[in-house]
Amino acid sequence: MSTTLPPVVKQVVVNAEPARAFARFTAEIGTWWPLASHSVFEGEADSVSFEGRVGGRIVERTPDGRESVWGTVQAWDPPRRVAFTWHPGHEVSAAQDVEVTFTPEAGRTRVQLTHTGFERLGEKEGRIASRGYPIGWIYVLGLYAGRRGMLMATLRVLTNVMIAVRSWKQGRSASARGASAS
Repeated sequence: MSTTLPPVVKQVVVNAEPARAFARFTAEIGTWWPLASHSVFEGEADSVSFEGRVGGRIVERTPDGRESVWGTVQAWDPPRRVAFTWHPGHEVSAAQDVEVTFTPEAGRTRVQLTHTGFERLGEKEGRIASRGYPIGWIYVLGLYAGRRGMLMATLRVLTNVMIAVRSWKQGRSASARGASAS
């Protein structure tokens, strides 16, 4: 794909100092990440962890010991910034880039997430991902920030619908490929 797809940039302000906000995003990711809907192993996922160092991994695990690496830490600068590759369910060659910054703001912290590199997924999947991730990241950052209420419920429904449609389309594509091979 020769076209660079635009970045997804989302932010949230949290009621915490940058060091606390950074620790919650990284070391405590397993306490707020929506594994039931946003994971490789789906309902089988048991945990996700963030290895806090350059070269560290973001890893999803199941109770029976299976692992899926979601990405690798590229920059580790607590409490200001963390950057990592991002490829849940994909080969490392399709990894995108995510950078998260933590900026103090009147006793709180502005957390900004920038997701780039969708074109590495290929033309079709890259376009789909660049359209889906904006809603997904709003939902995930809302959970991270401890948001509740109707907006979060609506976002949960939207992300679940998008995931179901994507799975259905992937199943149709696999069926079509199988039929053409016969």
